[in-house]
Amino acid sequence: MREHDPDLILYVVDQRQHLHFEQVFRCARKGGLSGRAALEHIGHGTVNGNDGKPFKTRAGGVMKLYDLLAMATDEAMKRLSEQGLAADYSDEERARVAKAVGLAAIKFADLSNNRVSSYVFDLDRFTRFEGKTGPYLQYAAVRIKSILRKAQSEGHGAAAPVIASEEERRLALQLLTMTEALLAAEHKRAPNQICDFVFTLAQNFSRFYTEHHILSEGDESLRAARLGLCALTLAQIERMLGLLGIEVPERM
Repeated sequence: MREHDPDLILYVVDQRQHLHFEQVFRCARKGGLSGRAALEHIGHGTVNGNDGKPFKTRAGGVMKLYDLLAMATDEAMKRLSEQGLAADYSDEERARVAKAVGLAAIKFADLSNNRVSSYVFDLDRFTRFEGKTGPYLQYAAVRIKSILRKAQSEGHGAAAPVIASEEERRLALQLLTMTEALLAAEHKRAPNQICDFVFTLAQNFSRFYTEHHILSEGDESLRAARLGLCALTLAQIERMLGLLGIEVPERM
């Protein structure tokens, strides 16, 4: 309070400490210690083992973050091999992609849950390229990047989207709601709102991609409009993942 005189202070601590912070905040207000600042406890659930019990750092039963990230990177490398991804890359680039995928798996798994809900730590599930995972969203973005790169190499330009089908309409309507998702995440102090938005966006793009020709579309104006929709979708996926601290590789 002396150094910063903030308007708002957020305490990000286990939800089980809620009563403690309610008491601390009440004392701070009564004692005139909190000034003009609003005090909020941003409680969160616990990360549980397969036995359903929370990991206990003080009991010494939790691995160090360095070891956790190394394990996630190794698991991501295994997944890349299983999917036949990054097979022809140099060892250095392959290692970079594996690290980005491993970090995405951990971050998205943690942030995609309702903030106050507990969850079971399952690295095998978190690193899959299917389902609601960080790697799935990275792959969705990389696929769009590949489409746009190929379009550029073939001399195809992008234009403003033209909504001519239900899939295009659904995708375009969701693109228009990004601001609402961000405001909801801020208002509710809930990063999972961003996760839900970007996952649904990737699913809607997948439906659009499945039902429509893009690069192979013979009508030049229609192809340009669909490429424009691809570019807008990629921009939003990258922006939302960036807010979650997740990097999208250029290729996989």
